[in-house]
Amino acid sequence: MVKAPSSAPRTRKASTAATAKRVSVKPEKAQPAARTKAASDKAKTGHNAPTAQAPRDMTKAEIRAFLTDLSRAWPDAETELHYTTPFTLLVAVVLSAQATDASVNRVTPALFAAAPTPTAMVELGEEGVGQHIRTIGLWRNKAKNVVELSRQLLERHKGQVPGTREELEALAGVGRKTANVVLNVAFNQPTVPVDTHVFRLANRTGLGRGKTVEAVEAALEKRIPPEMIRESHHWMILQGRYVCKARKPECWRCVATTPCLFPAKTDRPVSKPPRPGA
Repeated sequence: MVKAPSSAPRTRKASTAATAKRVSVKPEKAQPAARTKAASDKAKTGHNAPTAQAPRDMTKAEIRAFLTDLSRAWPDAETELHYTTPFTLLVAVVLSAQATDASVNRVTPALFAAAPTPTAMVELGEEGVGQHIRTIGLWRNKAKNVVELSRQLLERHKGQVPGTREELEALAGVGRKTANVVLNVAFNQPTVPVDTHVFRLANRTGLGRGKTVEAVEAALEKRIPPEMIRESHHWMILQGRYVCKARKPECWRCVATTPCLFPAKTDRPVSKPPRPGA
């Protein structure tokens, strides 16, 4: 969840120490085998699989070259989610699950104006939060989680967002990826949050192959040079979101094709000449 340099103006961050049509399906109709397989893969990896893998892992030199190229392509990378405090960042990341950052950014200004703190969020309540976020996916459950995690922050942490993974994951609606994002962005810790973009890119390129989110995260944390871990999260998300796309990677736009081990690199599309008389 990072911001490309050419997108909307950044939201200033407070310093801290610490994205459906209704389909009618007859009950007795079995799901196609391919769909069942996809569902199984997603349950295993947390993403729509299978994901193409490089034939081998990158070497240390290839990893450094690849990430250096990405750093030059995305020198000002940062989170795309709008926030002003660790608390508003935490809420925004929770809301972004199975939703686009853009859709979250459309609802959070009004939400955070009404409830900028855990106390105000609890006072707003589930119904009030829901009125602000009903345009994003799973909004009912997210409203419940946002209010509950706010209550937990007040009861357990005096209203402050904790700076450890264990304490963050104990909050309602907060999983490992959300915790890693908060630790990385708000607390400047060297974590590697693995979302669908990072999962795909790491497997395709050979940067950190794995069949599950946890396996990819562990591989990346082990293989990426320590001084590059924190910022690499932003570079990889931007590259996966805008260049190494899910349906078809735009390899002709990639600045890191030399160290990348993806075997089926794509060529620049050939423009069709205009039809005579067109």
